[in-house]
Amino acid sequence: MIFEGTFSIDASGDGNRLDRALEAFLPDSGLRLRRRLCDEGRVLVDGRARKPGYRVRIGQVVEIREVREMTKARELGLKIVERKGGFAAVNKPGGVHSAIIPGGSEPCAEAALAGLFPGENPVLLNRLDCLTSGLLLVALTPEAREAYLEYEDDGAIRKFYLARIKGRLDGIVSVHNRLDTDNRKKTRVLAETDPDSRRWTGVTALSHDNAADTSLVRCLIMKGARHQIRAHLASIGHPIVGDPLYGEGDSPRGLMLQHQRIDMPGFQAEIVPLF
Repeated sequence: MIFEGTFSIDASGDGNRLDRALEAFLPDSGLRLRRRLCDEGRVLVDGRARKPGYRVRIGQVVEIREVREMTKARELGLKIVERKGGFAAVNKPGGVHSAIIPGGSEPCAEAALAGLFPGENPVLLNRLDCLTSGLLLVALTPEAREAYLEYEDDGAIRKFYLARIKGRLDGIVSVHNRLDTDNRKKTRVLAETDPDSRRWTGVTALSHDNAADTSLVRCLIMKGARHQIRAHLASIGHPIVGDPLYGEGDSPRGLMLQHQRIDMPGFQAEIVPLF
């Protein structure tokens, strides 16, 4: 059941709880769903969000908002992880596009944000490759968006990724190579050093699987470029397991790269590691 629209309370609904009155308009819905719609601010009475127990009166106009977007977000597997001070973090599964692609018709996280944050104006602040899972950062106010851009310019944002890579890697490695992103399909790693340290990739070895000859690593970036971690790791001889573009793409679990944590002034979000 997917619906959004408005209706008026008639004599049969006069004095009823809002979650009960909604049944006349959403006959195939359960009480739990109707209560959730109210709790999430998606049901307005005369222009104001009301809770499930609100008593409606004859002639009042009830509006159900953005149920379609809410359903879309759930279908895509998007979940709100953290919300604080004008920012929110959303967990995106692998195989879902982050941003709207001009001219494209595939579903994406950006188009579903309105359903996760009803009555607000969420703005996507970072992107992940379609195959990459993990945290997307969202600004809920114009001030938060401006603050994010300032933090990024100041190098005050730390984005931590987990990756399972081919081969054995020990210790800590920092990859400083400049990236050429002009070819939208594949990023090229250049021999020269990037003078902007925000564009470097720090790699810390966490463990090694001798049987599979793979290593689990944590990668740190501050102001990432397209495919930065994937290209940098492949350039030092350790492509990510399951990477079809920079490696062999032979993992049944897909690309084993997860944006697992983000730290910046006044905001931190973290999700459970996938591997």
